[in-house]
Amino acid sequence: MRWRADVGCALALLIACAAPPQRAAETATSRSGDAANDTVRLARLEREARALAKADGCAAASACRTAPVGWRGCGGPRTYVAYCAATTDSAALFRKLDELKAAETAYNEKAGMLSTCEMRLPPTVTLQEGRCTAAR
Repeated sequence: MRWRADVGCALALLIACAAPPQRAAETATSRSGDAANDTVRLARLEREARALAKADGCAAASACRTAPVGWRGCGGPRTYVAYCAATTDSAALFRKLDELKAAETAYNEKAGMLSTCEMRLPPTVTLQEGRCTAAR
């Protein structure tokens, strides 16, 4: 009996493409582990940035500022943080926020993240008991 070429090719392709169940499970675990590591890193970077943003110490609301935090899948900052320009090392804060933005952008692209595409504008800030606060 002669093998048909198309049947033989199809069989060879199926055998070559079939991943052993253990290997497929390892790949899925590796991907979920990468995602978990990424989200842990993003949370750490955001904590570090927020720790740099000092909200206390301003005498007037005009000395309060906001800075963009993170990056959404559709673009634009995820949120904003209020801080007092007089007591915050703004250069260090913006370096950390840039690091967070780059990491979150890469994560969003890798994970295929989508988000709503509305434009999020910086909130107005007020001074409450010597503390800069973003208005809701």
